[in-house]
Amino acid sequence: AIGANSPTLFGHTLWHETRIPLFKQSIDTRHADRYRWREPARVNFGQGWVRRGAGELFQEVARIYPPLLPICAAQSPAWEMARGQTPSLAELRLHQSTVWLWNRPIYDDADGGHLRIEMRTLPAGPTAIDMVANAAFLLGLAEGVRPRIDEILPAIPFNIAEYNFYRAAQHGLDAGLVWPEFGQSGCREQPVCAIIEQLLPVASQGLAMIGVSVDESARYLGVIERRLQRRQTGAIWQRNMLARLKQKMPLDAALHQLLEVFIDYSAENLPVAEWQI
Repeated sequence: AIGANSPTLFGHTLWHETRIPLFKQSIDTRHADRYRWREPARVNFGQGWVRRGAGELFQEVARIYPPLLPICAAQSPAWEMARGQTPSLAELRLHQSTVWLWNRPIYDDADGGHLRIEMRTLPAGPTAIDMVANAAFLLGLAEGVRPRIDEILPAIPFNIAEYNFYRAAQHGLDAGLVWPEFGQSGCREQPVCAIIEQLLPVASQGLAMIGVSVDESARYLGVIERRLQRRQTGAIWQRNMLARLKQKMPLDAALHQLLEVFIDYSAENLPVAEWQI
């Protein structure tokens, strides 16, 4: 919601983060039949909370989705490990590349092998500083809630988290999300802006826990806070700017002018909250 930046498609004003439903729909080749079961979409939010480790996610992908490209590597992982090599797991990596979870685990054998999380939910742009701020907020939150994760997960059922994800993408800062009342039972719908305001200190604490300096944390979380104060994300700016331009010129010309102004502001690396309409 706070980072939404793709509100238009082919001249139509759609979701605040239209990239989310567009990618999901464009990759979905399943046949719709209400009388038969459907395998999970290859672009999805996931099947449930991870309880034991990233291995669960690799197992799900391997067991739920049939391979699209049944290509086998020349050498087996056992052969590679017997010779002191990092296993390439080429078949697994190829299969992973055909399933697009919004938070996707990635194994890579480069530099001795490593595991990373591909946070595909993060929008691109509109400026470099906005993207760093988005990442800082997300990573800070991930670290900040970690000490309380055993309390938080039971309070937010996975289907509610998925519901919140799509409502935030659809409505941006106007979204109402289902959020738990910590300290008591039950959830209720709350404005996303109020939730973000509550979570900013948590993100700050999380960044401090991983060694980010106070000044650097304040700089990037300040970008998020300013968006919240001005109620202006990349999506909101584009919507408002396009509406103003359409009063003066045809839609095609307005879209062209919108892009020109967007490029100029982006090149200045000015946070989107400071962009003028």
